[in-house]
Amino acid sequence: MSETLQILKKYWNHDSFRMPQEEIIDSVLGGQDTFALMPTGGGKSICFQIPGMIKEGICLVISPLVALMKDQVANLQKRNIKAIALTGGIKTDELIDLLDNCQFGNYKFLYLSPERLQSDWILERIKNLPVNLIAIDEAHCISQWGHDFRPAYLKISNLKTHFPKIPFLALTATATPKVKEDIIKELGLENPKCFEKSFERKNIAYMVFEIEDKLFRIKQILSKNPQPSIIYVRNRRACIDTAEQLNSLGFKATYYHGGLSTKDKNNNMQLWMEEKALVMVATNAFGMGIDKANVKTVIHIQLPENLENYYQEAGRAGRNEEKAFAVLLTNPSDVAQTENQFIYTLPDKQFLKEVFIKMCNYFQIAYGEGINEQYSFNLNQFCNRYKFPVLKTYNAIQFLDRQGVISLSQEFSEKITLQFVIPSKEVIRYMSLNPNNEEILLAILRTYPGIYDMQTNFNLPLIARKSKHSETEVQNVLEKLKEKGIVDYHSKNNDTTLVFNEIREDERTINRIAKYLENQNQLKKEQFEAVLNYIRKDKVCKSKLILDYFGEKKEANCGICSYCITQKKKKETQVSLSDEILSLLKNADLNSREIQIKLNNPSDDVIFALQELLENQSILIKPNNKYSLKQ
Repeated sequence: MSETLQILKKYWNHDSFRMPQEEIIDSVLGGQDTFALMPTGGGKSICFQIPGMIKEGICLVISPLVALMKDQVANLQKRNIKAIALTGGIKTDELIDLLDNCQFGNYKFLYLSPERLQSDWILERIKNLPVNLIAIDEAHCISQWGHDFRPAYLKISNLKTHFPKIPFLALTATATPKVKEDIIKELGLENPKCFEKSFERKNIAYMVFEIEDKLFRIKQILSKNPQPSIIYVRNRRACIDTAEQLNSLGFKATYYHGGLSTKDKNNNMQLWMEEKALVMVATNAFGMGIDKANVKTVIHIQLPENLENYYQEAGRAGRNEEKAFAVLLTNPSDVAQTENQFIYTLPDKQFLKEVFIKMCNYFQIAYGEGINEQYSFNLNQFCNRYKFPVLKTYNAIQFLDRQGVISLSQEFSEKITLQFVIPSKEVIRYMSLNPNNEEILLAILRTYPGIYDMQTNFNLPLIARKSKHSETEVQNVLEKLKEKGIVDYHSKNNDTTLVFNEIREDERTINRIAKYLENQNQLKKEQFEAVLNYIRKDKVCKSKLILDYFGEKKEANCGICSYCITQKKKKETQVSLSDEILSLLKNADLNSREIQIKLNNPSDDVIFALQELLENQSILIKPNNKYSLKQ
């Protein structure tokens, strides 16, 4: 058994690679710059994790997604593989410690965002690390024609000057031919070996249905295919409402969105993974790191903003290679709604500048200051204060995030503050009367000695760990103490954390990034047109439309999409109609109008069937324009 297979078996418990994982790994191990286009579910991370394990030193992984970095680091750590992520909001002292660990602690993987590489002192530290491979995940972010362009990616090629003999591995799940060209050029890949797995998913039936009552159609689909399913919706409210409606109809459904606490996310995910709930209703926050092979159906009940996202989300169906369904339900009002959400809410330069300046004022950041400062942020409160439209403001903030001006974390956090309001001797007395709460109270008092004097920020997971209790048990004790007037306890939810990655410079900051804004807005409009093209072209195989978008040409229809099924039914109807015509002509010669009246079929269908019968020489037409069986 090869060393690569041994590591795959030992750490991932798989006996073989998927195509073309092994070839990509061999290319990287041979020191070759490599480009890999592998559609979602293809197992991209294995392609750098195994060579990173085999080679001496540390693998540098550049990724734009905090959640994905954390997920991959957690999965590696579970396998006893040493990995670290330099995510936003980490203080400088802590960063220094983490980089020391990388240098002296025998770590195998260092994950960081491209924006981190723009910090000179971090780059200096990385230059001194024994880097064995540089993996660039979500590599399409380097292209202005990609759906997630981030200018910081353009600086990654500078690593070539510091690590001239170290191979680059560029990975992406969605890239058009133009984007692929950009990736290779902008990363400075030298004679790269290119591996492109076809975007074709032969086992997925792409279905588009124009329907008024979407819930009724969902009920039909789930009843016909009672296996694990995902239903993608546009917002958090729709998540909860749809899940409730499905539960009331007898389906076991749960939901997932960015505003749930980590605990609720994990609980709901577990219900679905263990199939205690077969249906997951989710926003696009759901999907990263999801590895459930037997998803039978993925249903979108609103139009996606682009085909890249749609393909990735739909591709979570049928990873076990069995037949699966990707269903898009639409009605005439959807186009206007989607335009209102994705097109008419695109910010222009003036609005972007106004949001940025107001945000700096909101957090009282002075001109020339603010770098590495972290703040809890509530979007709705911010928009209420300045009378900004919420969606347009969110798009502006997200654009600032993608340009690296700020880092936006949409992870739910719960801020708790606590103060004891009775004397310490009374607390001791309470503990003696309530011994079940003693471990939790002692952990709090030992961790926060000043908790009698002031409101103190409270770390719930830390106290749970120290007291050897669950977070729920700690919260229950806090609630009880609050009821009895022993503590002043406040819990406040913040759905976003913001980190400022550079100093405040207002005009200069916005002028620098505004050139990308116009390109992005134009690209988003073109991508949405491609979505409309996908739903409106009802005389073309849906699988072919998707393949064509990603630059793949295919002659044959898939045979299983909504268009192909319609054609199949038409053919069956025509065969049946032809048989009926032949049966009529056994009794007498008839013209086309007489045949149509007797069979009560549309004239077009009758004429088409007659032409087919003539071509097959099953019938003939006489001089009096009557059809007769061929003798």
